[in-house]
Amino acid sequence: MKGLADVPSHIIELLEGGVTLEDVIDGHICEQALVEKSAFVVGDLGALMQQHVRWQNMAPQLRPYYPVKCNSSPAVIEVLASLGLGFICTNKAEVSLVLEHCVPPENIILSGVCKQVAHIKHAAKNNIQHLMCDSQAELCKIARVHPDAKLLLQLTTEAHAAETSLAFGCSLKSSRHLLEVARELGVQVVGVTFHIPPSCQDLQQAYTHALSDARCVFDMGVELGFCMEILDIGCGFTGSEFQLKQVECAVRPLLNAYFPPLSGVQVLAQPGSFYVASAFTLAVNVIGKKVMTCHWDSMAQGGLDDNEESEYLYYMNEGVYGSFSHKLLGNSIPAPSVHKRALRAEEAVYPSSLWGPSLDQLDQVLERCLLPELSVGDWLLFSNMGACGLEELGCMASTHKPPIYYTVSTSDWYKMQEAGVALDSTMKNFAMVQYSM
Repeated sequence: MKGLADVPSHIIELLEGGVTLEDVIDGHICEQALVEKSAFVVGDLGALMQQHVRWQNMAPQLRPYYPVKCNSSPAVIEVLASLGLGFICTNKAEVSLVLEHCVPPENIILSGVCKQVAHIKHAAKNNIQHLMCDSQAELCKIARVHPDAKLLLQLTTEAHAAETSLAFGCSLKSSRHLLEVARELGVQVVGVTFHIPPSCQDLQQAYTHALSDARCVFDMGVELGFCMEILDIGCGFTGSEFQLKQVECAVRPLLNAYFPPLSGVQVLAQPGSFYVASAFTLAVNVIGKKVMTCHWDSMAQGGLDDNEESEYLYYMNEGVYGSFSHKLLGNSIPAPSVHKRALRAEEAVYPSSLWGPSLDQLDQVLERCLLPELSVGDWLLFSNMGACGLEELGCMASTHKPPIYYTVSTSDWYKMQEAGVALDSTMKNFAMVQYSM
């Protein structure tokens, strides 16, 4: 018998013989039917490889740096590290996690507009030199505890300012002063970073303003004697291939104009959701049900009498204090699919709302969606759940975190091996098992 120290902390199921991700979900739902019917997550590691190939094909001029806060699942970190991505870390714990997976310090950037001194010292101790900075107070703090740091000035953008009331980033006007203070303190500034939110409606205008400002900061930096060599265009990427194409089409001509290849500037981007969103599916169980009858006066709508409409309230075993915690940050939750059952093609759908198990008025996952009438015990599948901080799932709940079942198809496994990701040998915290019908 193996000792506990020899047992891998995670299992990767290798799908053989035509087994699909849907088959894996079906299998785990059958298992849960025999126990307590707990929520669970299924992760497709092959999807990470597929997204990496799409990124390389569509945006080869942008070197991807993965924001660890997006999804700190160990399997995600190991696969992306093996593919050669850089990493954006916001704190000491994330830095340690990435270093444990043998990522070179030069491929790590410590971000955050207000970093704790202990985290900056930890970066210095581990020879992580690239840090982000957006204020004089932060600049002085870094100069005191990490004088060898190489800074990226974080610029604010109109698109980002329109989305949040918090002032993140320095303005173009104040960047000159920061550069002068950095020179006085003897701290190197090597580049610029900014963020355009993926919800931005006018990408062309937003990136035109941001890259124009970045070019001005680069010129000021060179004038003051700094070696300006890194441009980070941020994390304004969803998991959509169409949205990536939109961003790339908006950015490419501007980069050619402001930062042409001969300039020697390394251009980075932070595709967090793009890599991981589609790779994870959350399965939750319906644990309660209520029927509400809504009355509305059709006279006000030009009708003749009153009408009734039924609305169903469904309670699930996961809510906003667990797997859907990103809802509290203002993120929308897409409507789920119903796990296969004996549904008729013409089955009616009804206005429905989805709630977590806490009975708290804030614990509403979806305010309104159309679903067939469900029964207690049915399962709902939420796709594109990879960018929800999976390692923190359930951190506010009284129950344990939903387990994550990792999978990879044999075809994707071979492609990953060809790309240098040997899951059966390099991933020390994982074990491969065969999954076949």
